[in-house]
Amino acid sequence: MKPALKIPTPVTLGLKKSFGFGDRLGLATPGHLAAARQSDFAPIFAQQSIREMARTQRTPEAVLRAAQTALAAARYSKTWGADADHLKTLEDVEQTAAAGYTFFTLDPSEFVNNGADRLSALELEHEIAALARDGAAPELDWRPFYLNQRFEVGPRLTLEFNQEKLFRAAAKYGRAIAHGVKMARHIAKACQGRPFEIEVSVDETDSPTTALEHLFFGLELKRRDVKVVSLAPRFIGEFEKGIDYRGDLERFEKSLQPHVAIARYCGPYKLSVHSGSDKFAAYPVIGRVCGSLLHVKTAGTSYLEALRVVARTAPALFTEIAAYCRSRFDADRASYHLSTSSAEIAALRPFHGPADEGLYLDERVGRQLLHVTFGSVLTAGTDAKGRRFKDSLLELLERHADLHRDLLERHFTKHLSLLNQG
Repeated sequence: MKPALKIPTPVTLGLKKSFGFGDRLGLATPGHLAAARQSDFAPIFAQQSIREMARTQRTPEAVLRAAQTALAAARYSKTWGADADHLKTLEDVEQTAAAGYTFFTLDPSEFVNNGADRLSALELEHEIAALARDGAAPELDWRPFYLNQRFEVGPRLTLEFNQEKLFRAAAKYGRAIAHGVKMARHIAKACQGRPFEIEVSVDETDSPTTALEHLFFGLELKRRDVKVVSLAPRFIGEFEKGIDYRGDLERFEKSLQPHVAIARYCGPYKLSVHSGSDKFAAYPVIGRVCGSLLHVKTAGTSYLEALRVVARTAPALFTEIAAYCRSRFDADRASYHLSTSSAEIAALRPFHGPADEGLYLDERVGRQLLHVTFGSVLTAGTDAKGRRFKDSLLELLERHADLHRDLLERHFTKHLSLLNQG
């Protein structure tokens, strides 16, 4: 009788540079593991946001169990993490803590005031007064802590607040910080003494996070005794889903350097890059500037590699999925920031077989079409015979497990090697 497989459990990873592998189907871990074995990044194999779980009709337990099963089969014994991603409510925290997650990504983006930069002087004063009235400001007045102070953030970086810049940073992020503090304290309670680590994400906002805003955010977390392992600002340029970085790389590198210095000064904690998949042009810059203070988060790109298996082995099924995605694009794109337009989707040539793989899986328009419609495909989509796309897709991936693993290994080895190239 073979000995029972030992079920591996996730742990905290600390300040080791790390990489999150999102898996929307529960079958990608063998490919993720193959790539991770060739890298010095600490892996997070179970990672899915509450939003994605709802769209794929999965539970926190199911996401974690899928990773554990694959790791047990591979007899993996090294450290790995489990990320409960983009948590917005106390209930989200309770569900994921109970399931055994070790890494909690807090998403207070709904509490960010995206109009803070446009407030008049009078409106700004009213907003600052409202923060104190609503309990979103700390108990002690923070103005003496910031005004007329010089923050020696790095060897060649000194930052100072005047009253307007301080007020605008507080107006923009004050309520988000307060919500993050509330969530962080609930995590400590929900984990009941079990080790955990926290990331705070404000990447899904309208305007980039300035160096002063990041400094304010990081110092306020520290002043309120919230220790974070990573923080995700909104960087300059566009980190769209499923495609490469869009923007000026020289400006991006110049803007990234202060963020790394601030992360070291306020923590230290890692900078987290969200929508981090497929940003191949930016990876050498990110790896070089961030060094070990880096976490990269990916999600939908693994789903696209699963669809690549379909395009190669079952083109008729892929044709039906692509046509269905066209019908869902306008509705499903609502919660994403995309450059791809409905007109471009309409102009996209229908899939006619494996020769069109690149058009749909390597080019911007096709990739974003498939990326944003994943929830509809996996929960509501059916083929001409009435069979759910999800059932056909999972069956196909099981049948072509080696191809699926090899495609994922190739894809993520490219990610990880370019990050280390810097």
